[in-house]
Amino acid sequence: MKIEQIYTGCLAQGAYFIVSNGEAAVIDPLREVEPYIQKASKIGAKIKYVFETHFHADFVSGHIDLAEKTGADIVYGPNANTAFKAHIAVDNEEFQLGEITIRALHTPGHTLESTSYLLFDKNKKPVALFSGDTLFIGDVGRPDLAQKSDLTMEDLAGMLFESLRSKIMTLPDDVIVYPAHGAGSACGKNMSKETSDTLGNQKRFNYALRPDMTKEEFINEVTAGLAEPPKYFPENVKMNRDGYESIDDVLERGDQALSPEAFEAKANNTGALILDTRKPEDFAKGFIPNSINIGIEGGFAPWVGALIPDLKQHLLIVTEPGKEEEVVTRLARVGYDHTIGFLNGGFEAWVEAGKETDAVDNISAKAFEALYNSESPEVIDVRKPDEFAAGHVEGARNLPLDYINDLMAEFPKNKTLYVHCAGGYRSMIAASILKSRGIDEVVNIEGGFGAVEKTNVPVLQGV
Repeated sequence: MKIEQIYTGCLAQGAYFIVSNGEAAVIDPLREVEPYIQKASKIGAKIKYVFETHFHADFVSGHIDLAEKTGADIVYGPNANTAFKAHIAVDNEEFQLGEITIRALHTPGHTLESTSYLLFDKNKKPVALFSGDTLFIGDVGRPDLAQKSDLTMEDLAGMLFESLRSKIMTLPDDVIVYPAHGAGSACGKNMSKETSDTLGNQKRFNYALRPDMTKEEFINEVTAGLAEPPKYFPENVKMNRDGYESIDDVLERGDQALSPEAFEAKANNTGALILDTRKPEDFAKGFIPNSINIGIEGGFAPWVGALIPDLKQHLLIVTEPGKEEEVVTRLARVGYDHTIGFLNGGFEAWVEAGKETDAVDNISAKAFEALYNSESPEVIDVRKPDEFAAGHVEGARNLPLDYINDLMAEFPKNKTLYVHCAGGYRSMIAASILKSRGIDEVVNIEGGFGAVEKTNVPVLQGV
């Protein structure tokens, strides 16, 4: 028996490849399925099952494509209602995989169909729990993503309390917990950077598993301080439940190399959004007017999901040469399937063709210090509210990037805006969006709050 965790940092997501005696199963696969097929082929195994812990909100799973290409059965837990062929397990139903057994444990609370999968070795000893979004390392799943008209998040939190106490905390302490997400995911609020742990450790250190915790205390603590979920979440749930276009077709459509002239014509004729995925510092030096910068080397897919409201939006890509397929794939992971081409040769080709360009002014933290002490600059802090509360430049205005589309009216139009985040990634995204909306007087503070804090600019420290 072999268990492999396949962790994707951009989404803070863990998929699992399990093999025993020539048979394999994949739990919560990503949209691109060829790596799983190649793993199985390399060791001469047949993929028998695709287990889904729930209808994911933060990414599009590869369950449909993987089943079609391998003949594997898609398995969901109770209460799942799919528009495609799937096996809907009953609580405690067992599945044989080579010499091992996988048992479906219905653990509602994060969603109504949430199911954990308990793996037994050939001696029927429980070894591993694939807990999906029910139990994370250091946290539990948020209960506000699957509300129905007759259920509140408090109702779902109560279900989660019962699921944890009756189905999971009763398992042996040496069972290894393999969750679907780690730190950085929006599916929880207090996740550890660790991606697995023993259940015994979680019973000791996870706030939500305190043995003396009442149900009321659990509900209050789990529902407190939940940030608004990204707007693309419901659309990803729908795709995972109802089906989607094959990833092969998505990649073929997006993998269209366009000359600068063809790229410009397509942008004008289709109304496509130009998405520049280069590093913030490269984007600042020069970019195609009205393009949006979301760097591929940061939290790319979640930020795309948070900031581009329409999943059917046509996209044209500017990226470093050689990274085009990676960009199209990572967009598809969160349901953005309508990339219609990329700029062949990258931004350099655009410049060589003599096309119009724009740029973002940068200012160093030291130069900003001198400016701050001599003037009263309009400082825009695009970090999250809790980051701002912990410490910020005196006089700064907090307009979080997460909600920039809703906050556009609050950005002053008649002043130069000095924009910063923590380190520079988010502030360049904000600057690109502001310039695309006609707010041209935008200056990015290099190094963000981390750099400003080391100067003599007055900072208000919070808690």
